[in-house]
Amino acid sequence: MIKSELVAKIATMNPHLYQRDVENIVNAILDEIIDAMSRGDRVELRGFGAFSVKARPARVGRNPRTGEHVSVDGKVVPFFKTGKEMRVRLNKDEEGASA
Repeated sequence: MIKSELVAKIATMNPHLYQRDVENIVNAILDEIIDAMSRGDRVELRGFGAFSVKARPARVGRNPRTGEHVSVDGKVVPFFKTGKEMRVRLNKDEEGASA
């Protein structure tokens, strides 16, 4: 599902809201998550999961084409950990299929 599909689904489920308002709400939520992560904060949505950032240190890598050693700068990468409720719902179908 892409963002436009999410907006359309929410707008369909809430006919009293204009689609442009739903789009503004979704954008505001995503922007706030991005802003919090850019500050180094953790964003937890109970039952869904938690967004955080992890620092990766600088290291020496290898160019696969030439075999030459290259330095790779340190960076900060986004990290998502699913919540318990989401894991249970995702694995519920697998338990029924194996039984």
